[in-house]
Amino acid sequence: MGEININEETIALYAKQLRVPTFNRYKDVIRQLDNNKSYDAFLIELLKMEAESRRESSQKRKIKAAKFPYMKTLDELDLSRYEHVSEACFHELGTCDFVRKRQNIVMIGNTGRGKTHFSIALGIKACMQGMNVKFYTAANLSNELIEATEYKRLLKLEKQLSKTDLLIIDEMSYLTFNRHQSELLFKVVADRAEKRSVIVSTNFKFSEWTKLFENETMVSALVDRLTFRSHVLNMNGTSYRDEYSGEPYVLG
Repeated sequence: MGEININEETIALYAKQLRVPTFNRYKDVIRQLDNNKSYDAFLIELLKMEAESRRESSQKRKIKAAKFPYMKTLDELDLSRYEHVSEACFHELGTCDFVRKRQNIVMIGNTGRGKTHFSIALGIKACMQGMNVKFYTAANLSNELIEATEYKRLLKLEKQLSKTDLLIIDEMSYLTFNRHQSELLFKVVADRAEKRSVIVSTNFKFSEWTKLFENETMVSALVDRLTFRSHVLNMNGTSYRDEYSGEPYVLG
């Protein structure tokens, strides 16, 4: 049995206590550095490795916390298919500057036009930049708000949502909301006005939102909140699903 290297064991112990696991890979850094490099250079490389490891771990945690239904990227979306939105616009939004500027995005288009895909891609990019993101379908968000009300957790949930840098509300099309649901959704959106960003995707143009909500006055107020400081994207066109009906291609 080989002898235990006391130095290695001591380094491993301190790395665990100080929660800097990459320090256990110090030999990799030694091998990569030139012999004439100083101790300062060695320490800098070791710290850079730890910082990168923490950044990657943080990104993974944020992506998991966002609860995306699946992973999608902007590169997977054929941007040339959109007649009403330029490729430059897609790439500009992909920088996530709209989140830093507290702007919104509303995507309007028929089914199968990549609205969910683009929402997820933007959400993942935001997570990669250290932002907090939450993904919901409109139905799921409504149900969660109702459930929180019943169990007296509404204030806690609203506080959590208010701290989210980017809130994605997908499929604002498939469910009619009663007055109570409408009020809860409206408050979530209204509380974020000029403070945090929202992405909403829908099959309906704004004049048809009265099909979703009972209160027409609230519809007007909701549209006003969403479209202020907002990018409204017309994504209508030929459905991806129609063209790729033989392939298992999931898009919103």
